[in-house]
Amino acid sequence: MQAERAKTSPATSQPLSFDNTVTAFSHKSDKELRFSHFIFKMMGRPTLVKILSNFTLFALKLYLPIKGLIKATVFKQFFGGENIENCTKVITQLANEGIATVLNYSVEGNQREKDFENATVEMLRIIDFAKTHSHIPNTCIKLTGIGRFELLKKAAANEKLSDEEKTEYDNFSHRFETICKASAESHLPLLVDAEESWIQDTLDRITEEMMSKYNHERAIVYNTLQMYRHDRLDYFKALIEKAKNQGFRLGVKLVRGAYLEKENERAEKMGRPSPINPTKEATDALYNRALELAIDNIDIVEICAGTHNEKSNRLLAELMHQRSIPNNHPGIIFAQLYGMSDHISFTLAKAGYMVCKYLPYGPVKDTIPYLIRRAEENTSIAGQMGKELRLIREEMKRRKDDRN
Repeated sequence: MQAERAKTSPATSQPLSFDNTVTAFSHKSDKELRFSHFIFKMMGRPTLVKILSNFTLFALKLYLPIKGLIKATVFKQFFGGENIENCTKVITQLANEGIATVLNYSVEGNQREKDFENATVEMLRIIDFAKTHSHIPNTCIKLTGIGRFELLKKAAANEKLSDEEKTEYDNFSHRFETICKASAESHLPLLVDAEESWIQDTLDRITEEMMSKYNHERAIVYNTLQMYRHDRLDYFKALIEKAKNQGFRLGVKLVRGAYLEKENERAEKMGRPSPINPTKEATDALYNRALELAIDNIDIVEICAGTHNEKSNRLLAELMHQRSIPNNHPGIIFAQLYGMSDHISFTLAKAGYMVCKYLPYGPVKDTIPYLIRRAEENTSIAGQMGKELRLIREEMKRRKDDRN
């Protein structure tokens, strides 16, 4: 569906407006719109989100029956379901609007080898499922879902591993390569998430190895750069040079970052400089410079711009137009989370750009850490909830006026 629409979408100079509520919410019924209004109104209150997050964790420890409440509220807004098959309805709905899906198995906090093996099997299931669904053009993975956090932390610090830990690390590497190989054989790009800075060197190292091995004719393995880190633009430049020298395609997903408070708190506690930019403006500037760098090197770089920032999305579209790059260029993807920023995603898709929604899924209980992290992250985004609420209210009013 998206590819068909994009055939008629050459590079265009028409300015993008993200304020058209008809475009943003035509896929939602009045009931669904009211539900989204309730969720965003609740998430626009950071103190309330914090209290509810703590209560949820406490209730789970006491085995209180709160699964139904969670499933009927935030889970319903931001998740596709508890398993792959549950997601089919949402995948089809998005495809009908020209938007692709990235299935995200969002179970976090695993510590046992058995859990890591199960997560690997699930990733391979996603790849098999995607092969038969043209509207799932790529997949994603969080490497701490298949490897123990403390082990990756130790490896990043170049600490000596015990024989048992070496075996454990080899198992982790084998799991990751199995997934990368399956992705390459299925011609499905794999977007590797970025995580905390104190394990990121390990993730960068092993992801670069897989890129050099599998990114030949196209980028199969993508690394993610969190641009709230002040060193990531230089790292991006180094990756470009490495790709040129070694002759592989560079796949990069650009995000602002998901662990800001955690990073700053750890740096302060350890008496070290924070790896995070001092201001949001500095992060915005670095993110936009990274977009420019990607487009300047589009002959070797393939990019997924994961952002809910209107200015950055508009900038990328403008850069494409300036260089006469067609809207449907296969190496340039705009990405947002399912349940958020529909005014951006649906507007871009209507203009013929390649757009995807990250669609999380997994058992309700096992996805609580992901839900809490996303909720707290979103409340910290200046103006994000306010803009979502304003547009939803405008559309609700427009529909009411039309009926009168």
